[in-house]
Amino acid sequence: MKTQTPPLWLLGALLMFPQIAETIYSPALPDLAEAFGVSFDTASLTLSVYFSAFAIGVVVWGRLADTLGRRAAMLIGLATYALGSLLAMAANDFNVVLIARMISAFGAATGSVVGQTMLRDSYEGTELGRIFSIMGMATAISPVVGLLLGSMVTTYSGYFGVFTTLLGLAVVLLVGSTFALTETKPTQTQSIPLASVCRVMLRDGSIWKNAILVAAFNLMLFGYYAIAPFTFKQLGFSSIEFGYTGVALALGSFAGSMINKSLLKRGFEANTLVSGSSALAVLCSAGVGALQGSYLLVLPMMGVVVAYGIAIPNILGQALVNYRQYAGSAGALFGLMYYLMLGISLGIAGIFQNLGGTLFTASLITLVFVLLTTKKRLASATNS
Repeated sequence: MKTQTPPLWLLGALLMFPQIAETIYSPALPDLAEAFGVSFDTASLTLSVYFSAFAIGVVVWGRLADTLGRRAAMLIGLATYALGSLLAMAANDFNVVLIARMISAFGAATGSVVGQTMLRDSYEGTELGRIFSIMGMATAISPVVGLLLGSMVTTYSGYFGVFTTLLGLAVVLLVGSTFALTETKPTQTQSIPLASVCRVMLRDGSIWKNAILVAAFNLMLFGYYAIAPFTFKQLGFSSIEFGYTGVALALGSFAGSMINKSLLKRGFEANTLVSGSSALAVLCSAGVGALQGSYLLVLPMMGVVVAYGIAIPNILGQALVNYRQYAGSAGALFGLMYYLMLGISLGIAGIFQNLGGTLFTASLITLVFVLLTTKKRLASATNS
């Protein structure tokens, strides 16, 4: 049996932390490029390496969540993030910044994989879907908090102030978790070799489909954070003015979460909602491409994050329903899959610096996969 369920406010904060950390950092990218004398695409590389290291961290912390326990894995991961932030503050070479960002990403991964694992420990079925929707609404405010805070800190303190702020956030979460985070690891958790779990998951077509969908939807969101700061700078906007776009994105994400919650209550299936959100993302991504020479691109971008807010809770809520007995390890490998895809994709997107093209490609991938899944499901129903 598990111990007392941790407070939702704390789990929400821990799940929000990785996204807040990136959106705080996003407005500082142009300042970072100027300070270290690197190009825009080189500065964007910090996001690509971040998610690649994040993917490795997901495996390590997810595995430790099954061996050491959920609480211990969370605390050690937060301490690791703080260490990376300290190194970034002391860096006087861009390569050191990259190393520091990798260490930070490795630590931040604990908030995502262990946080989700603790939710899966504590809830199940429709209740789990409802909780993921609530978490989706909580993370909807992450962009506005991150972008506004990051833009203000960048304006007055530059990238150094951003790294200092990130260190402060990590310390606050570490102290809060030390006192309030309870253990949720079930006693019936199976301790099986990671390689065995990996072999099972690699043969599971639904795992691959869900990993690709999560990676593609996240590419739409983080592609904006990686490319848009430079787009708005070239349009003549300041860091603070770019930060205001976080309000629009947060409203879109919050609206998507509310729409998702309402439609689930009305009996809509998760697969139907993911299909609809993929179609919406394609249309809105095309709009971003058409308007990427203007600040008005924020309007169709809101539609993209509405689609994100609908799709992600439904994908994550059903992705690992068959792996509850070793949820930490399964969640780790699942995260490794989609974060590696995301890191590689962001690296490619950073080279081309084309926001509309990045979003449209990612959204088209989601639509193709949901259509193929729908076709397969219909064929199975017909044969039966």
